[in-house]
Amino acid sequence: MRDLVKRFPVERGLLRKVVAEVRAVDGVSFTIAAGETLCLVGESGCGKSTVGRLILRLIEPTSGQVLLNGVDITALDREAVRLHRRHIQMVFQDPYASLNPRLTAGQIVTEPLENYGDMGAREREERTVALLERVGLRAEAMRKFPFEFSGGQRQRLGIARALALRPDVIVADEPVSALDVSVQAQVLNLLMDLQEEYGLAYLFISHDLGVVEHISRRVAVMYLGRIVEIADRDALFAGPLHPYAEALLAAAPVPAPRARRDRLVIEGEVPSPLNPPSGCSFHPRCPYAVARCRSEEPMLREVTPGRFVACHLRGPQAAA
Repeated sequence: MRDLVKRFPVERGLLRKVVAEVRAVDGVSFTIAAGETLCLVGESGCGKSTVGRLILRLIEPTSGQVLLNGVDITALDREAVRLHRRHIQMVFQDPYASLNPRLTAGQIVTEPLENYGDMGAREREERTVALLERVGLRAEAMRKFPFEFSGGQRQRLGIARALALRPDVIVADEPVSALDVSVQAQVLNLLMDLQEEYGLAYLFISHDLGVVEHISRRVAVMYLGRIVEIADRDALFAGPLHPYAEALLAAAPVPAPRARRDRLVIEGEVPSPLNPPSGCSFHPRCPYAVARCRSEEPMLREVTPGRFVACHLRGPQAAA
């Protein structure tokens, strides 16, 4: 991802005049290595899911680039995007809404093979059975419809569909948020096993820091359409650098009700992406903000090897 931007126009009146723009994604850049899991975290409405959809070009970017193995997906025409999309697949948040209720499980998993492959009917059926069994479903599940499965089984079916074309990258948008805790663990462990087996790269979108700590290798923290910190998982959880990342980790529950914790409490509401604040977008809520934060937008820069932060108070150029 290079400087990816997505702005949604706000139209009013009979002539649908554009009167404003929603800055959903505002200059996002990051990389994901083969076989790596990068988790994208942040509050609801910060633009995480929009980033995931931009990567697949389910929505068109306003500007910027999405490169996979050197190919800029944003520059491809419609047919080329369709062919290239076999290398990037998605697991959606709601496993019921993302599955066609009129198709059986077998048809759902077989459909990508029919659209992109040149397999015969028997070979497609064998591949479908193998995929269903690999994600923990029985072969006879092929004849069932989505409503006949539990939530966890439906998400397994969605994962099987995403795996059908053997993609390089899977975008997982809150894939376990709608599941029971015990089922969450099963699905997460399945994703990790599949990654090791197939060498998959994951962009894992979540707001659950417990899940993020379990599955991630690196973490990117997003606020109001921008990345504010990127770090290895262990480094981030040991000591976040950006005040927003610090507040996120401080707010996460811990399995020790009587433990005393020093929390960074942030006040106020998330600013509107229709009219973001000047300077650092977090400065109205940041307890450490100085004058420079209100007037100058911080750039995402590397402060230690492999660690990036967008804050005037961190790194060699920190404000006094």
